Formats: sequence, C-alpha cells, structure tokens
Amino acid sequence: MNSTAMQGIGMTSVRTRARMVERLREQGVRDERVLAAMGAVPRHVFIEQALGHRAYEDTALPLGFAQTISQPYVVARMIELLITGRELGKTLEVGAGCGYQAAILGCLSKQVFAVERIAPLLARARENLKQVKLTHIRLKHADGSIGLVEAAPFDTIILAAASNTVPVKLLAQLAPGGRLVMPLVVPPGPSEVEQVITLIERTEAGMVESRFDAVRFVPLLPGVQQ
Repeated sequence: MNSTAMQGIGMTSVRTRARMVERLREQGVRDERVLAAMGAVPRHVFIEQALGHRAYEDTALPLGFAQTISQPYVVARMIELLITGRELGKTLEVGAGCGYQAAILGCLSKQVFAVERIAPLLARARENLKQVKLTHIRLKHADGSIGLVEAAPFDTIILAAASNTVPVKLLAQLAPGGRLVMPLVVPPGPSEVEQVITLIERTEAGMVESRFDAVRFVPLLPGVQQ
C-alpha cells in the first residue's frame, strides 16, 4: 500500500486517515489491532473518485445499486465486538459491497470469505482489493442470507445488511465459541423501527445475544443480482 494512489493526497492522505483513527479512539474504539487496520486501509480507494474528499468523514457514502459503504465508526465498532479477547479466525462477511470492510477484516485474519449478491459490486470489490494488495480474501457472488456452506464452519460472521431475525442458516455455520455480529431490526418504539448492532456468541450453554449501538443499514435481501 505504498504507491501514491494508496497513500493519497490532501483529503485522502495518510495524515487524514490518522485523524480518522484518532476520532475512532475518541469515540470509544479501544482495540489497537482494529485501529491499526482502520489506519492501514485507504478508504478513498473503495469509493467513487468524486467522493474522495469525503472518504474519511464518519459517514456512510453511496456506492450505487441502492447500497452504501458503512461509516468508519460502525465498521470499527462491529469488528471490535468480534475480536475482543480473541482472534477473528476463519471469517465470513455477508455483503461485501465495495470490499472496504473485507479489507479491514483481511488485515486481521488470514482466512476471510466475503459474499455479495450484486455482481457489479462484487467485481468492484475484487478490483479494489487487488489495488490494496489483499489478495487472500476469497470473494463469491452468492446469496449471503444462506451463508457459505462449502467453507463453514466460521469462527466469525459479520453481516453488512439488516434483518428482522438472525438467519438460522448463518447460525448453523457458526463454530463452537464463534461470534456473529449484525444489524438486527428491533420492534418499533414510539417513533420508528430501529436497528441495533447485535452480537451472537455460540457458547457451551447455547447462543448468547447482546445488543449495542443503534445503526442504519440496507436490508438483507435473498437471491442474487446480475
């Protein structure tokens, strides 16, 4: 990642990325492994060039196809929940999008599988990951709601799309001691339906669920799109 494109200039520079990492630290992200990965991956490579000046803002940005790249804090927060007190191990990402979150995961694990249902986005992710030289991440055009049976079980599963329920086929692919994190739609409150970051751990006593920050993700959809 040492070319000019990787380093960036101006609003996409290494210095700007370092400021993003400091902001994440101020927001409560503590795991130094996660912070180092967030600092190592050039987010501007993964978004449209016209949005490069916004690459390190703490906001989601459009990718086309009614999809977004998640805000840096949410990426860091979800991965920190997965890695605290352990290693990620074999990891499955559902909803690769442009490949940014897969790149962060790829800095933290040597076994990363990422599935994406929208073929043009998957092609973009593949090219982006080549640019940042993270070629060990295995990508597949597939329906993420049913997981990746041929590579299961997984120590870690992360969903980049929201669902009303935790997909049972994904839970079945979670290894003993494994963790799954996802945005879960919770029952409506007085105003509107909310999504919350939800962590599921497979323990000897069964599945243990914990809920954290409110978030906003695109919905988890079945099937594939060419």
